[in-house]
Amino acid sequence: MRRGPSRLASLLAALLAASAFLAGCTMGPDFKAPDGPKADAYLPDGPMSFVSGGIDGSEAQRIVQDLDIPGQWWGVFRSPELNGLIEQALRANPDIRAAAAALKIARENARAQRATLFPTVAANAGATSTQVPNFLSAPTADPDNFNFSLFTLGLTLTYSLDLWGANRRNIESLDALAEAQCFQLEGAYLSLAANVVAAAILEASLRAQIEATQRIIATQRDTLDILNRQAGLGAVTGADIAAQQAALAQVEATLPPLQKALAQQRNLLAALTGRLTNEQLGERFRLADLRLPQELPLSLPSRMVEQRPDVRAAESNLHSASALVGVATANQFPNVTLNGGIATQALTVGTLFGPALPASVVGVNVAQTLLDGGALAARKRAAQAGLEQADAQYRSTVIGAFRNVADTLRALEYDALSLRAAVAAEQATATSLQIARRRLELGDTTYIFVLTAELAYQQASLARVQAQAARFTDTAALFQALGGGWWNRDAAESRADRLRCRPPKATPKVAVSQG
Repeated sequence: MRRGPSRLASLLAALLAASAFLAGCTMGPDFKAPDGPKADAYLPDGPMSFVSGGIDGSEAQRIVQDLDIPGQWWGVFRSPELNGLIEQALRANPDIRAAAAALKIARENARAQRATLFPTVAANAGATSTQVPNFLSAPTADPDNFNFSLFTLGLTLTYSLDLWGANRRNIESLDALAEAQCFQLEGAYLSLAANVVAAAILEASLRAQIEATQRIIATQRDTLDILNRQAGLGAVTGADIAAQQAALAQVEATLPPLQKALAQQRNLLAALTGRLTNEQLGERFRLADLRLPQELPLSLPSRMVEQRPDVRAAESNLHSASALVGVATANQFPNVTLNGGIATQALTVGTLFGPALPASVVGVNVAQTLLDGGALAARKRAAQAGLEQADAQYRSTVIGAFRNVADTLRALEYDALSLRAAVAAEQATATSLQIARRRLELGDTTYIFVLTAELAYQQASLARVQAQAARFTDTAALFQALGGGWWNRDAAESRADRLRCRPPKATPKVAVSQG
């Protein structure tokens, strides 16, 4: 028994030494992260400037180049209710929990693959009872006893030498896939927060449109009262009254669709925060409760691709595809497996651990595929095609990210112009309507003039509300397009189900003001 364990220990040491000596050989390309885009701007016409909207809360915004984004970027709107609702959504949304679980699965799969770098040691024990015919049995002390038991105890060691790096490339691939899943989780957090912000802004916009429509309905009813009084004096005809009644009915018909859309937005907010739609939401959003940030961040393109979760996930998928080429290449070479074992046998349990020398075995297996119909070569070509596909998908994701930022910048530029024009139109049509109604009361104009003024004011008022909401929505879209600031979360902000991803290589130190 003293020699058996020492031989097994010597065998294990020899195996580890051999694997360490041969570990330097790895097939396939070594991954190198793609170079960042050479562009230094998102648009061809240089710096952008935004105009003021012309009303309180719609001051001119300005772009601050390379200004960093806070981890809780939605705080720039300075709405405690919005902040609280997003925190609820990040904790309770089931899609986020599913993405977090998928990340844990990917990381555990990578850990399981990493275990292939180590030998496998297994223990085995067995007991058998055997009865032999008396004409086959040797003479024993008890000639009437032809039964005996055999007890076995042993250890086996198996180690596949990773001579060509197939296991290491597999680990590299799975680690990259786990990193991609991490960025997909960050993307899910970012999308959820952006969806909650957009839903809250749309709710605020719908409330403002409903209030504007109700004011228009009240104005139309006042106009109808004026016409009825004028008809009593013989100043207007029944046709004028009928036309005003029709106009009032048309405006009233626009109110239920707005109320329906508002109710659906409330249901959406409940779903985003992980609630059932029968649960009442306490938060109510109005445009007047939101503040438009005057300073807007704009990361350099080379930094933007480091910050966007979708671009980073595409890069990790490219890394995984590169490693799989190495796996397919290594699989074409011989597979060497070392085996070792030690075992002892006895007729009784008491003598199983006796001084008898245990049996041991040491072996090596070399396996090389000679004929497989071209399967291994086809798998390598497929892995190379997969690398080309992942590279093209990465390039497409980068182009899409550029377009996303550029579209948002253009939207912000024209949102400001649209709001200024809408505010001016609303103020002008409100003045025109007031004058028209006054002249109608004095009998100095016809009803058609008043009706025209009412319709113009209705359209201008709704357009102003929509333009005001668009500035908020596209401001949030810019923060989302630039990556959402996930790299600026500190340990206090991290939740138990959130696992940190590899941050960008370099980030600016100045953060966007949230207050």
